Amino acid sequence: MTPTAGPKRTRPEVAEPVTVAVIGTGAIGRDLVSKIDRSPALDCRLVAGRNPESAGLRYAESLGCATTTGGIEAVLAAPRPFDVVFDATSAASHRDHWPLLEPLGTLVIDLTPSKVGQMVAPTVTGVSPADGRNVNLISCGGQASVPVVHALAAHFPVTYFEVVSTVASDVAGRATRLNLDEYVATTGHAVTAFSGVTDVKAILNISPAVPPATFRTAIHARTAGADPVAVRAVVDRAAEQVRSFAPGYEVVACTAVDDLVTITLQVTAHSDVLPPYAGNLDIINSAAVMVAEQYAIRPDRPSRTGVTS
Repeated sequence: MTPTAGPKRTRPEVAEPVTVAVIGTGAIGRDLVSKIDRSPALDCRLVAGRNPESAGLRYAESLGCATTTGGIEAVLAAPRPFDVVFDATSAASHRDHWPLLEPLGTLVIDLTPSKVGQMVAPTVTGVSPADGRNVNLISCGGQASVPVVHALAAHFPVTYFEVVSTVASDVAGRATRLNLDEYVATTGHAVTAFSGVTDVKAILNISPAVPPATFRTAIHARTAGADPVAVRAVVDRAAEQVRSFAPGYEVVACTAVDDLVTITLQVTAHSDVLPPYAGNLDIINSAAVMVAEQYAIRPDRPSRTGVTS
């Protein structure tokens, strides 16, 4: 496998990059560190894990990042709070981490399906939470599906949504497998929250197929008499917006027959460290980095010295 580096989207110019720590050194943490390293708005000061043999720690070291096996305790012990902390661990761990990080005034970007913080899907909500300092990225399936279900519900009388995501087994790590119940609950909650449709179902398939399956999300919607051309136009507009930060996002099928709309979305990873089929990790990490970059240019964010920058 040869990693594919993504096309460099326009990055914000900042006078002083925000300081960043990453908790979690699995596949999602490794790609996150790679994306942070390519951003002039973000300065990765610490990558924290638990396993001294972690490939994620070794990769972070190769980029010149400080690393530790001290986990959250090392982040809390830093001489000065970080501007941004990315939590790429598990839902259960994040529920423990948040009360410890909250008093620091740090922006916490949660890549687990914990449902603790305010849900953000960049093209639907924007990148800044209305209040609070805990941003939740929902799930990979949530990032793929929410822009489309939001757009469909805004244009058609949808009565039911089903969202089925398929990820390759070798990029579904231990945390993903531990989080299956939370993944389903949080993704379903997000679909309802951003569409207004209460009858929803979310499913995650972990595929053992060889060669590995590229990340896909299928959306099934019940809506009376939707015109196929109108549906495709709505879906294509939503997809084009997502490609502003996740260029591998594409609509591979879109049909409307009687009262059933079926859409298949595929995400190809554009990453220095991930295989192309790991679009599930790429889309959520791309959204997370975008949130941090936009926070870096906010005029009201606290500076490292505690005054607004």
